[in-house]
Amino acid sequence: MTVLVFGSANADLVFAVPELPAPGMTVLGEGVRSFPGGKGANQAVAAAKDGAATIFAGCVGRDGFADVATAALRAAGVDLSRLAVVDQPTGCASICVDPAGRNQIAVAPGANMAARAAQVEDAALTPATTLLLQMEVPAEEVAALIHRARARGARVVLNLAPPGELPVEALRAVNLLVVNEHEAAVLAARLCCADSAVALRDVLGVDVAVTRGEAGAEAATASGIIALPAFRVTAVDTTGAGDCWCGVLCAALDRGLSLEAAMRRAAAAAAIACTRAGAAASSPVAAETDAMLG
Repeated sequence: MTVLVFGSANADLVFAVPELPAPGMTVLGEGVRSFPGGKGANQAVAAAKDGAATIFAGCVGRDGFADVATAALRAAGVDLSRLAVVDQPTGCASICVDPAGRNQIAVAPGANMAARAAQVEDAALTPATTLLLQMEVPAEEVAALIHRARARGARVVLNLAPPGELPVEALRAVNLLVVNEHEAAVLAARLCCADSAVALRDVLGVDVAVTRGEAGAEAATASGIIALPAFRVTAVDTTGAGDCWCGVLCAALDRGLSLEAAMRRAAAAAAIACTRAGAAASSPVAAETDAMLG
């Protein structure tokens, strides 16, 4: 069993600020730290730390930020044999975090736009593979890999984040679509339906999970509706919590847990991640999530 993540890898520059800046506003922060990030890398790290054999396919540049972007992947033991080094600069994100843990993020994709579905060979897409994708790499490459993976029997989980334009036929080819409440609203407007998991599933015909932060998560499946509360914690930094949720969800599904059990485990891990700074660095190891679940 394997979790294969196709997506972005970034160097995150995290600024601790007393308040999030408004347009035209300069805010003096308390300091800046660098962390590994990027939705794809974050999710791969989360899956690996939860115990899944994990592969990451993506791109970094030939600059110093590449070491930052891949540090957590290497530390978590993620297979990087499908990581390409290209001439574009490594992706970089600027993240402002206020005392309540809320964040404001700007991303320069850089090398992530060079990621290609061809980096993942057909032999890696089997019924024993859980493929996890996001939208910080070219949409056409995401769509191509979705269709190839489904044709070969892999489980396909798409985190439609950020909510980029992906052909509806690609959305309908996934096994599970994961969106947060903002992404759900954007997709619902495009599909002319309500932004609930049920409404989105009715239109797309695939299982849909909607995460709503401290309000919990809901999923609509062929078997019915799953609604789970969030674990209550004091948030320090919510950056990467959604990525942690997705990665742990896929690790749990990959080892045979039901969607409901996988969602509960993902919620516990994401809650722990909110209590720590950074994105990939904040994901817990399996034993910590086990303890949160009791």
